[in-house]
Amino acid sequence: MKVILKEDVKALGKKGKVCEVSDGYARNFLIPKGLAVEATQGNVQDLAHKQKQEEQRKQKEKQAAIDLAAKIGAMQVVLNVKVGEKGRLFGSVTNKEIAEVLDKKYQLKIDKRKIEMKEPIKTTGELTVLVRLHPEVYGNLKIKVEGIQQ
Repeated sequence: MKVILKEDVKALGKKGKVCEVSDGYARNFLIPKGLAVEATQGNVQDLAHKQKQEEQRKQKEKQAAIDLAAKIGAMQVVLNVKVGEKGRLFGSVTNKEIAEVLDKKYQLKIDKRKIEMKEPIKTTGELTVLVRLHPEVYGNLKIKVEGIQQ
């Protein structure tokens, strides 16, 4: 009997896969537990339609991330921080502070965990950080750290 898996089943397959299983396994275990449905013509067409919709949704998300990456690549974020002698900062600039500035000044809600920095910024100057917008899309954000003397 052919069934369509509604959930991941160990040793059988992932959600959405069409599998050939024994009649007893399908009727006594998979279908009653809601793990699968019989692969009728209508169910197979419904599965194909859902997969097509999911693919379109993923494409829209990726395109939105590409557009945002282009927008981020064109901007430069200026941070004003207190500095001591020799241009050394009091404390450091973290990805959390960068995310807050992006939210307040540019109305871009980017999670601080998506801003990748090897280490916090401790000196003034210009640098570029990587922003992970999508599993396949990255953007480069230019940051300029300016010091304010105390």
